Amino acid sequence: MKKILLFICLVITCIAQSQTKKFEFNGTIKSSEDNELLESATVHTERLKDSSIIAYTITNSKGYFNVDGKTADAKVKLVVSYIGFKPYTKIVSVKDKQISGIVLQPENVLDAVVIRSSAPITIKKDTVEFNVKSFKTKKDANVEDLLKKLPGVEVDDEGAITVNGKPVNKILVNGKPFFGNDPTITTRNLTKDIIEKIQISDTKTNAQAFAGEDSDGENKTINLTIKKENNKGYFGKTAAGIGTDARYEYAGMATRFKQSERIGLLAGGNNVNSPGFSFGNQRLQFGGNNRSFGGGQGIVTSNNYGVNYINAFGKIFELSSDYFYKNSESDNKTSKNRETFLADGTSFSTNSNNTSFNESDSHDASVDFEIEIDSTFRIDIESDFNADINKNTYTSISESFNNSNTLTNNSNSNSIADSNIKKFDNEINLTKMFGNNGSFLRVELTANIDKNETEDLVKSETNIYGDTPDQIIRDQFSDGNTDKTEIGSELTYRLPIVSRLLYFDVSYEYSNTKTKKKRSTFNFDENTNDYSEFSNLLSTDFEYQDNVKKPKAKLSFRNEKWSTSADVAYLNRTLKNTDFLRPETNLEREFNNLEYGVSVRFRKDRTTSYRLKYNFRNGTPSLSQLQPFRDESNPLNIVTGNPELDPTKTHSIRFGLSNFNWQERTGFWAFGNASITNNRVIANTVIDPNTLIRETTYANVDGFYSIQGGGSYSVTKKWEDFGSLKSEFRVFANHNKNINFNNGVQYSSIATAISPRIGFDFMWDDILQIRPSYTISINKNTYDIEQFSDKNFTSHDVLISTSTFLPKKLEWRNDVKYNFNPNIADGFQKSAWFWNTTLRYSILKDQGALGIKVYDILNQNTNARRVATEDYIEDASSTVLKQYAMLTFTYKFNSLGSAGKKFEPKRRGHH
Repeated sequence: MKKILLFICLVITCIAQSQTKKFEFNGTIKSSEDNELLESATVHTERLKDSSIIAYTITNSKGYFNVDGKTADAKVKLVVSYIGFKPYTKIVSVKDKQISGIVLQPENVLDAVVIRSSAPITIKKDTVEFNVKSFKTKKDANVEDLLKKLPGVEVDDEGAITVNGKPVNKILVNGKPFFGNDPTITTRNLTKDIIEKIQISDTKTNAQAFAGEDSDGENKTINLTIKKENNKGYFGKTAAGIGTDARYEYAGMATRFKQSERIGLLAGGNNVNSPGFSFGNQRLQFGGNNRSFGGGQGIVTSNNYGVNYINAFGKIFELSSDYFYKNSESDNKTSKNRETFLADGTSFSTNSNNTSFNESDSHDASVDFEIEIDSTFRIDIESDFNADINKNTYTSISESFNNSNTLTNNSNSNSIADSNIKKFDNEINLTKMFGNNGSFLRVELTANIDKNETEDLVKSETNIYGDTPDQIIRDQFSDGNTDKTEIGSELTYRLPIVSRLLYFDVSYEYSNTKTKKKRSTFNFDENTNDYSEFSNLLSTDFEYQDNVKKPKAKLSFRNEKWSTSADVAYLNRTLKNTDFLRPETNLEREFNNLEYGVSVRFRKDRTTSYRLKYNFRNGTPSLSQLQPFRDESNPLNIVTGNPELDPTKTHSIRFGLSNFNWQERTGFWAFGNASITNNRVIANTVIDPNTLIRETTYANVDGFYSIQGGGSYSVTKKWEDFGSLKSEFRVFANHNKNINFNNGVQYSSIATAISPRIGFDFMWDDILQIRPSYTISINKNTYDIEQFSDKNFTSHDVLISTSTFLPKKLEWRNDVKYNFNPNIADGFQKSAWFWNTTLRYSILKDQGALGIKVYDILNQNTNARRVATEDYIEDASSTVLKQYAMLTFTYKFNSLGSAGKKFEPKRRGHH
């Protein structure tokens, strides 16, 4: 069967190829005003019969272009577009080669008719803009489907987006957030047909964009623009599903647009472990993966509701706000068997069984104000509020055996823990520009308040055997309060040395964090029949202050090709801890350190860039690592801080490059990171050989280093009137040296890993899509301690996603995953198949759909796993979602765009 399908595909490909002729056009583009050669003008060719895109490119720094492709037509339309100029069009024969005399006329801003560019790609300074109509997708595609078609853009199964290897951390709609900062809610709900342009740029804060500052370039922002005539009305979708084993899900969303005003509603719930707003398709979701919509391990039942409001009041004031409520229940059982190896060649084993039931309710609200007083003065205000109420019921039973398989200790515990957490974060940013040479003054003020109230009821019994047997029985109630207040400010002034080219920035940062933590633990008193006996051993009452002062200077240069900077800062940090129960553990440490860095970015042209960055940073130990308090809350694992710890010192260097060849449809990006760390804080645990009680403290260790690298190369092949094939090869690798302790003995380990991946995305018009990929992961670990043997691991992962769209209203999607790990020990499962399928049929004039999905068709989903490290091997299993089938119904509605249909071209086609 596979051979027949392959033969058919080859025949179709040959037929398609035989009917097309290759063409190639080249020339130069000038401005009519001063004969200036225009760089980054977009040149593309269209079919005359339907205006579908055949091929495109952009001009180089000398205004030269070369565009080639294949078509069955004798003539095509050549279109040239450039910002600020009228489009140039010409009907040319595919036999032509040299196109001379292309001169662009400037646009007349007084023209009554707005000319829409049909260019597939437009370069605007630091922004790349894609014309949505130039990229072909299935009819009801959402933004995520569309992004997968754009050059240089990748979207993984969880909805995370990267552009030339850089993560996208912000997605906007007409420049404003859409339901908070979670990209998946936007990409999986907005449909392609209401979007006009997709703009991709480096992520900047509002203040950076206002002041014209450069960003660090480590993240990307995607802005979706909706046409003005489409920016009035409403759209949304609803869904419900009911399945076997009492599985269910429901979801709905609606958004109303009215020019600058936007109101949105979201609702969803399920008991199929979906973190967001599922609507009947196993792969596609309403989104919400990056926002904490309730959750937990095991089987999770969750309900989520949200509202969003955005509006502009005149030209000065803008408001963005949202509110989310979520509740969830999770039920989980876990079993673990761990064998731990010690430096003296002996080992011990621990078996444990845990059950947990968690209930949570959460409220999240945010309000952002943007106030632009005039072209030189801007105020940004951000406020976020969060309230979480959690209740966790937990049961644990464990037992440990020594090297002779003799029972050494065992324990069982039952606990009920309640928590009530409230957070209120505020930030005010004021930016004042001076003149037009880039000078500005910025003031940032922050005020954050966190409150955490806890109540814990614990009943436990711990038995220690051997030469010094002991029994520890606890029946305790704990009441805790944590109050944290953070006040901060930062003042920055930019002095232009050379207007709009060379700048000198001076800044001063100050922050003061004050934490009051009190935990009162009471033992059960049989005389009073109440929890009234105060336990000094397990109670805490301390006040912690973290004071930071940081002056900084920065010199930066930026022009069209180069962006460089060098900075130096002096970090003064004072940590003070006052323990009211144990004054002898009070401490005060002052740290004074220098930090510095250099950054260079070079844009060879509008499609190729290089980055190099070096930093030296200090990391201050945490309070729990410094405080010499002996924490005996777990009698089998006692932890004591080390007040003599020094700051961690890290030198890091990062390199990156990216390139996309618009003409060849090839994309390439690569990165490399290297770091050396000294004074790293690590845990040092010593295990009593008789009782197996663990005593842990912390130490500074030198000699850590890490080297990472990776890259991707992709190429897209398109066949006219047939389809396209995108091929991608990606590889990641790392080489790390770590220093650890095993039962007080220091040792080093070197871990090397490489993970190449090859993937394809074949699209046969509106008939078939196949996305196979293969990944092999190779790991090698070596140790400098004789008792630990070197380990090599290899695993294989295959993923095949298919979508078929025949007959016309029927859609069938499949996701098949296969994992093979030959290193798993005998008796454990070495391979696993996981297959989900969805069948969907459109009704009600394509506004509704009936579907059926089957989760884990092969019924092989299991959470049994084996983890092997240098000093232990652990086998574990926990509750998992098992096979189920579900019948779903989806309905969508949309009143946007009715006024703008006459503006649309007859058809935009293949890409």
